Amino acid sequence: MSIRIDVTAREKLKAIAQRQKRSPHALATEAINQLIEQQEREYAWQESCDAALKHFDETGLHATPDEVMAWVDSWGTDKELPPPLCHP
Repeated sequence: MSIRIDVTAREKLKAIAQRQKRSPHALATEAINQLIEQQEREYAWQESCDAALKHFDETGLHATPDEVMAWVDSWGTDKELPPPLCHP
């Protein structure tokens, strides 16, 4: 696969590569791999959100924002709370 980038981006990539003592190819490969990983995480997150909404629509089970915030606010304290239970 070849990728065409404009002259300005190519020169910037070369400058960064020189500063890091790496090749432009290595930097571009790393950037592409990071993009792929980010997109896969976002896709997985969206899928989990869709599944959670479907589960809520089917069951009505939920935790209120106040219950969740009380739990989150307790993190890192001496009185950390367990996750809130879902209820109708």
